[in-house]
Amino acid sequence: MDTASPIGAGVGLKPAHIESALGHRESGLWFEVHTENYMIAGGPRLEQLRQIRESFPLSLHGVGASLGGTDPLDRRHLAAARRLVDEFEPVLVSEHAVWSAAGGIWFADLLPVPRTGDALRHLASRVQQYQEAVGRQILLENPTNYLPFVSEIDEPEFLNEVAARSGCGLLLDVNNVFLSACNCGIDPERYITELAGDRIGEIHIAGFEPDENLGRELLIDTHSAPVSSAVWELLDFALAHLGPRPVLLERDSKLPPWNTLMNERRRADDALRRLRPAPEALLA
Repeated sequence: MDTASPIGAGVGLKPAHIESALGHRESGLWFEVHTENYMIAGGPRLEQLRQIRESFPLSLHGVGASLGGTDPLDRRHLAAARRLVDEFEPVLVSEHAVWSAAGGIWFADLLPVPRTGDALRHLASRVQQYQEAVGRQILLENPTNYLPFVSEIDEPEFLNEVAARSGCGLLLDVNNVFLSACNCGIDPERYITELAGDRIGEIHIAGFEPDENLGRELLIDTHSAPVSSAVWELLDFALAHLGPRPVLLERDSKLPPWNTLMNERRRADDALRRLRPAPEALLA
């Protein structure tokens, strides 16, 4: 099994596409799955993931740890994540800089953390606890923001400091940055350049949709549409600034045919190829 971090374009893998993925061979291809979807004792879903892991690099992307929340971290959740990490030996492990539960109530959403000194210390401690529980460094993803709110610390500085204190890396979601820029008026290129580039271990891209009631006044991170031209441009900017990093195409609903998804994935891989030296340059 390949355990090296990929420098290519990967795809978020959904059950509807697993059979196609198992029969597909393409240079640089890797897959990412949501950790929580595989916190099960057995069955065909886990067996299919084992088959995927035998042929491709695999990343685990958590959506349910509620690292920014105030409820105690769920020990059963952490133990289940550790079992997956131990069995599948993912090349990357990631989570979100958000909260999702409070008072024992689960909100099934990725809610933003207040960017205060207290919240920073709390999140850094929780990230450290998560890393110790799963036995791996994780990457922490920047959130999507829908409303501007007064904060003590700008988001890039906040994430940089959490990473410095906890020892985690960062996952740059370019689509999230673009949506935060449209919804809240931040400068997306400045945001990217202010993140600690040496800590960014993965980049996400995805599609969005306008809010049903507000239209283009509020863009929603649905992962249910093709990547927009503006996000492709922001990806090019990020790669030019950071250099090659693993890029992951997310698509969680309104799934297109496999070949359509692969064509979109190749566009991301082309963006990476433009940064790689030509073979003759390596021999010079």
